[in-house]
Amino acid sequence: MRAIRRFTVRPVLPAALAALSDLAGNLRWSWHPETQDVFEEIDPGLWESTGHDPVKLLGAVGPARLEQLATDAGFLERLQAASADLQAYLTGERWYQRRGASAGPAAIGYFSPEFGITAVLPQYSGGLGILAGDHLKAASDLGVPIVGVGLLYRHGYFQQSLSRDGWQQETYPVLDPDELPISLLREHDGSRAMISIAMPGGPDLLARIWVASVGRVPLLMLDTDVEGNPDHYVDVTDRLYGGTSEHRLRQEMLLGVGGVRALRAYSRITGAPAPEVFHTNEGHAGFLGIERIRELTADADGPGLDFATALEVSRASTVFTTHTPVPAGIDRFSRTLVEQYFGESGATPGVPIDRVLALGTEDFEGGDASVFNMAVMGFRLAQRANGVSILHGEVSRGMFNGLWPAFDESEVPIGSITNGVHAPTWVAREVIALAESQGADAESDDTEGFWNAVDKVPSAQVWAVKRELRQRLVTDARKRLAASWEKRGAAKAELAWIDSALDPDVLTIGFARRVPSYKRLTLMLRDPARLKRLLLDPERPIQLIIAGKSHPADDGGKKLIQEMVRFADDPEVRHRIVFLPNYDIAMAQPLYPGCDVWLNNPLRPYEACGTSGMKAALNGGLNLSILDGWWDEWYDGENGWAIPSADGLDDPDRRDDLEATALYELLENEVAPRFYDVDAEGVPTRWVEMLRHTLKSLGPKVLATRMVRDYTQKLYTPAATNARRLNSDYAGARTLAAWKDKVRSAWPEVRVEHVESSGVGDAPEVGAVLSVRSFVALGSLGPEDVAVQLVHGKINAEDELTDTVIHTLTLAETYDGGRRRFDGEVTLDHSGAFGYTVRIVPSNELLTSSAELGVVAMA
Repeated sequence: MRAIRRFTVRPVLPAALAALSDLAGNLRWSWHPETQDVFEEIDPGLWESTGHDPVKLLGAVGPARLEQLATDAGFLERLQAASADLQAYLTGERWYQRRGASAGPAAIGYFSPEFGITAVLPQYSGGLGILAGDHLKAASDLGVPIVGVGLLYRHGYFQQSLSRDGWQQETYPVLDPDELPISLLREHDGSRAMISIAMPGGPDLLARIWVASVGRVPLLMLDTDVEGNPDHYVDVTDRLYGGTSEHRLRQEMLLGVGGVRALRAYSRITGAPAPEVFHTNEGHAGFLGIERIRELTADADGPGLDFATALEVSRASTVFTTHTPVPAGIDRFSRTLVEQYFGESGATPGVPIDRVLALGTEDFEGGDASVFNMAVMGFRLAQRANGVSILHGEVSRGMFNGLWPAFDESEVPIGSITNGVHAPTWVAREVIALAESQGADAESDDTEGFWNAVDKVPSAQVWAVKRELRQRLVTDARKRLAASWEKRGAAKAELAWIDSALDPDVLTIGFARRVPSYKRLTLMLRDPARLKRLLLDPERPIQLIIAGKSHPADDGGKKLIQEMVRFADDPEVRHRIVFLPNYDIAMAQPLYPGCDVWLNNPLRPYEACGTSGMKAALNGGLNLSILDGWWDEWYDGENGWAIPSADGLDDPDRRDDLEATALYELLENEVAPRFYDVDAEGVPTRWVEMLRHTLKSLGPKVLATRMVRDYTQKLYTPAATNARRLNSDYAGARTLAAWKDKVRSAWPEVRVEHVESSGVGDAPEVGAVLSVRSFVALGSLGPEDVAVQLVHGKINAEDELTDTVIHTLTLAETYDGGRRRFDGEVTLDHSGAFGYTVRIVPSNELLTSSAELGVVAMA
């Protein structure tokens, strides 16, 4: 029989244990070992069987045990210490407050389709969600006033298992919000806070708002499983990255439009400051900009601005982060579908549909004018944009150069902030303890000092900790392997071999990530015989622990998994290579510390950042990777190994063969020999030196706190400053919108008419001074509206300028008819081929880039 209704009965805690409810309700416990220790002490067996979930633990523990704990003086002392520590964490000054919080935004809305906070809140699929979760946690640690905005998916992503023949199978268990560490946002009268969105044909889509407390950061999650919604509306928040194109559009409309409305409700109910800056984490949430324009153009409850002015207000305070290096990773919808949902009676009434469509149209060379591109809209609605590594920034400038066709790729206004990872979540407490044993403070802002403390730890102690972490990983992997084989139909009697699978004294290599084709899960299988020899080497064996999910609709990715599983099933090697299904945070946390080497072999340059290797590095793991993503900028020759890549080779099979061979060579001749080259104490001294160097060189760089500081200083604070100048009475925004309209209208009249130079002669030498006089026509524009620039640098065989330097020329003389002369000079400071040109670009102190309007006049 099936129940007609389901709900969760919460336990009634003795008064002395009331603090347990507060500790369980704030997700800081997920990265605070001392709080985890308190919950484990309640019942170690239940703590393990509930998956380290405090809410489930408290619901499962018996009343007798609770009464016993309520009179246990030692436990109560530890509980109160944990509670006091949480309160100090939530209320004390942190980095953001100490630096002068008034300079930065009062609040930042951070929108993402997924958030990976903890395994007990499964609202993530992969790297984008884990990055978003780490962003919130680091913001909490720093005191940065972020409010997260996402969706609450009834089935999360999916749980992965394997069939007998190794094919990925998906299941979607129903999540009960009452069993999750979240709470409903309620109005002052106790009723549920709700938002609604007009839908084509009606009725309105309704959503309730759940709140997860991520340390100091609230995470708002919208959920359409409410009374009053028809079934197809209820299903809007059914699962992550599933369904038809229309289903995805509804989800993204709810995230963007509904997310802004949820923020407004949260601020109204709690008194929290309204966000001054809105951060769009990938294009999925891009519709937030349309909703903000609706707010600003509305007469009834808004200032009633015209569209152009509202656009400038919204753009100035919006940050857009792109995460994909491939066009296929971008959501694109038919224009007809967008028109259906954002038309006159749609989600954002009052915003003209033609203006909405124009924001997402691919009206550039090579674009498809029939589709609506979410990333294109994201760039047009944000004044500040970035990629997630230096290399990814370069790739993004090339991908989206069509939005600024008059400018070279290097000037496309997409910057870079390299991702980071949240150390308290991912670093084993034993590794933290090594540094703390030498007096280092994990709470200090001196991250370099913390990681440098590893130099003081004796090598034998460092190696003993790595061996302990490797043993823990082996134990965990054997449990998962046995469970997987049983689910595949094996009898327990068949699985005795698992007791000796993997070895805590063998070089352990990890490979775990999503399984699209470009990440090349099976590159290591290009020469199966050679891989077998490496696995079974009698003197220097290696072992591989592999995990990863393929998107349910990606049969190509599933075939790669099946190929890997079938190889790992071979009785000859199955004790040395394992594939563990259902890769998630719970699996990752022992995996990163337990691996000696982290392998990453994507097709360069398709890895935007790839933070898994960062997590391994913070645990003393060495990276063995293609120079892509973050590794391209921070590999230094001593913190791991770079796999040579055959960039530009047209034959993909030939490229895979070459790069697989390079991987085998490194494993056989560099990695394994160094791991097994031990001294009299059994310590691989050269390996430990690389380990120390990895922690010192990468430790401060790969931290999510470094990343969030960068966002705060380079993007959030400048965005808030610009927005305040525009928003005080909207006069600044009106002036800027009018100025842009004037410049665009007048630009056809702008040109460089003539350029004269002197001072260098026929045989210029280093130290010579080049003088330039440029005669320009500005039409109806004034000299204050433009910058006349001398652009100079090295020159290649095609007369193209490279390594350019920009020198702004000075107004020297004014003539009739809008003509002017601008002068300047530059000293030739290096030998070799030299070239220059003169151009005119719009200039306004409220622009973030001379390319912002996309217009330029060249000599």
